[in-house]
Amino acid sequence: MLKEAVEALDVQAEATYVDTTFGRGGHAKRILEQLGPQGRLIAFDKDPQAVATAQAINDQRLTIRHQGFAALNQLPSNSVAGVLMDLGVSSPQIDNPQRGFSFRQDGPLDMRMDSSQGPSVYEWLGEAKTEQIAQVIRDYGEERFANGIAKAIVAKRDAGQLPATTLGMASLVAEVVKTREPGQNPATRTFQAFRMYINGELDELQQALDASLDVLQQGGRLVVISFHSLEDRMVKQFIAKHSREVYDRRAPFAAPPNLALSALGRQRPSDEEVKANPRSRSAIMRVAQRERTEETA
Repeated sequence: MLKEAVEALDVQAEATYVDTTFGRGGHAKRILEQLGPQGRLIAFDKDPQAVATAQAINDQRLTIRHQGFAALNQLPSNSVAGVLMDLGVSSPQIDNPQRGFSFRQDGPLDMRMDSSQGPSVYEWLGEAKTEQIAQVIRDYGEERFANGIAKAIVAKRDAGQLPATTLGMASLVAEVVKTREPGQNPATRTFQAFRMYINGELDELQQALDASLDVLQQGGRLVVISFHSLEDRMVKQFIAKHSREVYDRRAPFAAPPNLALSALGRQRPSDEEVKANPRSRSAIMRVAQRERTEETA
C-alpha cells in the first residue's frame, strides 16, 4: 500500500515527516520525491541492514536513526506534519533465511529485528517456562494449540533436542497443530507470536502511538499499516479513544475534553496489489488527523 499510504500523509513540500520503519525505503523514497528543498524526513529502524540502506541514500533531507519507533517520543512536540507506521517484518527480513523469520527456508531460530540486541528466540526458549511459552503463543499468535506446542518444545529441550533452526521448529509445531486454515503453514501463528514477543512489538506500538499525539502538529496525519489483528485492534482503539467525545458521568454538565484526533477511515489493499504481493492480503491501513490540543491530558 505504498501509494495509498503516502497519499494519506498529504505531504506538504516544506514540512517534516517521520517514517517509523524504514525497511527497504519504499515509503521513504516516495515521500522524498514529494518534499521540497526545506522538507525533512526522519526515519527509524532497528535493523542495521535497513539503516545501512538508508545511509547510502545521498539526500540531506533524510535522517536515519538506528532506533525502534518507540523513540518517536524523543522528537520535539508539534514538530512533524505526518507519521507513517508500516508495522511487522519487512520482505528483506523474511527473505533472508539467516534472520530466522521464515519457516519456508532454513536458518537460525533468531527473529530479532536488531540482531545485536537481546536474546534470540532460540536463546529465550532455552530458558522460558512452559507456561510462559504457552502464554506468548496464545496471546500474540492467537493459537488454540498453544499449550500443546509449549509442552512439545519443553520436552524437546529437556531431552537436549531443542530445535535451533526455523525448519526444525516449524516441523515440531506441525506435529502438534493437526488442523489449519487452507494454505496456511501450521507454524504461522507460532512464528508470528515468537517474533512479536522477542521484539516487544505491541509495547513499542503503544508507546509510538502515544508519542504521535505529542509530536504531530495540528492538522498532521497519522497513517498506520498493520498486518496482525492485535496490532490493528490497538490502532483502532487508540484512534477511537482520541477521536470521540467522552463525558464524565461524575460531572455530567462539564464540557468534554477537546478531541485530539479525527478518524479519516481505513483501507484494505486492492485485488491487484494482493495478486502482485500476496503478503499484503492481511494489511489494514488506518488514517487519522491531529486536531486541537487537548486541554486535559
